[in-house]
Amino acid sequence: MRYPAKPLAMLKGASGQSRSLIERSWRAASEVTGIDRVFVATDDDRIKVAAEAFGAEVIMKPESCANGTERCAAAHTALSGGYDIVVNLQGDAPLTPHWFVEDLIAELKVDPSAEISTPVLRCDGATLNSFSRDRNAGSVSGTTSVFDVNKRAMYFSKEVVPFTSEVFHDAADTPVFHYVGVYAYRPDALSDYL
Repeated sequence: MRYPAKPLAMLKGASGQSRSLIERSWRAASEVTGIDRVFVATDDDRIKVAAEAFGAEVIMKPESCANGTERCAAAHTALSGGYDIVVNLQGDAPLTPHWFVEDLIAELKVDPSAEISTPVLRCDGATLNSFSRDRNAGSVSGTTSVFDVNKRAMYFSKEVVPFTSEVFHDAADTPVFHYVGVYAYRPDALSDYL
């Protein structure tokens, strides 16, 4: 079940200032260099009003969109296309560093055959051990990914993949990669998805 109007939840930052989750995410997206525009895509009038109040451009998308990829496709269509790369930075991801998105875009520019790009990070021992403890307790706290030697994703899983029963030292490199929920798409990939 989704948290109703989660993007409007107020969060107090280190400075003590409260801002909504969507504003914090929009500010994070606005720090990305080398991009043309940042939009908030929503089907909720309350989010539209709040986003416009802090200066965001808003695209209203259909309620029928089931996920972020469909929201990006709808937004790109509403803009009549015209963009070479479309990035989906979730509205609940204010801590995503700008360089994640910049590297994601750069990777698509380097490989013209790639249609979608998403970052993964090698888990350190502390992160992997935490994922494993959570799984053993019946909780899911992250997504892992396996990819081939050409950096093409083979699958993503809420289980720890590849499986390992080893307990790692906190700072140790592990064979497991944590998927970070941000995507960059070429427009044709968005069209094909629908």
